[in-house]
Amino acid sequence: MEIWLAALVVMLALVSMVLSRRVNHENGFYRGQSAQGRAPGLLTLIFSQVTTWIFARSLLNAAILGFYYGIWGTLAYAAYYLSFLTGGRIIDYLRFERGYTSVQLFLADQFGHWGTRCYNFVIGVRLISEVFANLLVIGILFGAVGTESYTLAVIGLALVTLIYSALGGLQASLRTDLFQMIVFILVLVTLLALVAGHGYFNSELLQFKPFEISEPGPILLLVALLQVWSYPMHDPVMMDRGFLADRETTRRSFIHAGWISALCIMAFGSLGIIAGANALEGEAMNAALTRLLGELPMFLFSATLIISAMSTLDSTLTSAAKMMVVDMRVMPLNLRSGRIVMALFMLAGLAMVFWGNKDLFSAVAVSGTASMYLLPVILFSLWGGRRDIPVWSYTGSFFLALGGAILYFTESSGHSQLLGEVHKYTKLLWICVVVMLGGCLLFLLGGSRQKQLQPVT
Repeated sequence: MEIWLAALVVMLALVSMVLSRRVNHENGFYRGQSAQGRAPGLLTLIFSQVTTWIFARSLLNAAILGFYYGIWGTLAYAAYYLSFLTGGRIIDYLRFERGYTSVQLFLADQFGHWGTRCYNFVIGVRLISEVFANLLVIGILFGAVGTESYTLAVIGLALVTLIYSALGGLQASLRTDLFQMIVFILVLVTLLALVAGHGYFNSELLQFKPFEISEPGPILLLVALLQVWSYPMHDPVMMDRGFLADRETTRRSFIHAGWISALCIMAFGSLGIIAGANALEGEAMNAALTRLLGELPMFLFSATLIISAMSTLDSTLTSAAKMMVVDMRVMPLNLRSGRIVMALFMLAGLAMVFWGNKDLFSAVAVSGTASMYLLPVILFSLWGGRRDIPVWSYTGSFFLALGGAILYFTESSGHSQLLGEVHKYTKLLWICVVVMLGGCLLFLLGGSRQKQLQPVT
C-alpha cells in the first residue's frame, strides 16, 4: 500500500504545482487576489475553509476519539467546528462593524503593543503546531517513527508543499484547496460507500459507549463547547479567510463551511467508532479497520489524510508569511520575505516532528486552552464595545490561559500530578473553567477599576 500512497502524493504534488502559478504581486501572494484584483468566489472560499480546517490530524483525532469513546468522542471533536459560526460572527463584527483589517490592528488599538505581542505568540505556536501535526500524521502512514520510510515521507511532503506554496502564496493555496477538496470528497464518499457495503453502519454503534456525564467523551464535548467561543480567533488560517471577500460572501462561506466540515468529521470519525465497537482485545484502530474492511478502504482512509495534510500545510505557510510580513512587519513587505518565513516555519515544524512531543491531541488541547485568554476580549472588548479594559487585565488573562495550557500539557504527558489521578480530559475541563472565569473576572475588575479612576465631571 505504501507504493500506492507514494504515487498519490506524487500525483497531488504534480497537479498542485501546475495549479500554483508563480505570483509576482503582493496582493496575490498575501491576500489571494487574482492578477486583475478579484477576490475569491463563494465556492472557492467555502472549499478552502473546509479543507484547511479538516486537518489530517483532525481526521485522525476524530477517528481515535471515536475508537476509544464512541459517538461522544467523535461528537466532541465535531463540536470544535461550531467555531465557524462563532468565527463568522467575530469576523463580521471585527471587519464590517468595527472597520478593522486584521485581528492585530484591533488588539493594538485596544491594548497597545501587549495586545499584538501576546496574540502573535499564541498564533505563532499554533501555526508551528499545525505544520508539526500534519507532517507527523503523514510520517506515521508510511512507517513506524524513526524508520527510513517515515523520514523520507515527512521530508518529501514538506519539500513539495513548501515549493508550490512559495510559488503562489495564498492565491496558490486557494486554487489547490479547491482541487484538493474535490478529490477529498470523492475519496471520502467512496470510502463510506465501501464501509456501508460491509454493513457496519447500524444503530448499535450509538450504544458502543453509553452516555455518562463523567466519562471522557461527554467531558471532552463540554470542553469543546467552552473553547469554540475563542478558538477561531486564535486560528490565523480561518481569520485570514475572513478578510478576502465581501460581507455576504464571507458570511455565507463561514456558515456553509461549518456544517460541511462537521459532517465530514462525523463521517470519518464513524470509522473509528466501527473499529472500536468491533476491535479484538488489545487491537489497535488501524489493525481493526484493516481486518474489518480490507486493503482498498484502508488505502482510501490513508489517502484522505494525505490530501487534508497537503491542503492544511500550504494554508498554514501562507498564514505564517502574512503574519510575519504584513501583520507584524518584522520583514520588508515583498515576496522574498514571505518565502523565507515559509521555509523557517516548515523547518520549525520538522524539528518538532523529529524531536518533539508525539501526542496529536495535546497540540489541539494546549492550543485551545491558550486561546481562551481571548474569550473576555471577544465578550467585553469586541462584542461589548468596551474600551475601558486596562492592559493588565488583558495580560493577566493571557498568562492565566498560558499557565493553564502548560499545566494541561504536563498533566496529560505524565510530568506532573498536581490535579490528582482523574482522567486528563476531566483535568482539561477544570482548567478551562478556571481560565474562562478567571479571565472574565480580570476584565470585570479592570473595567470597574478604570471607572473608579475616571474624574467626575
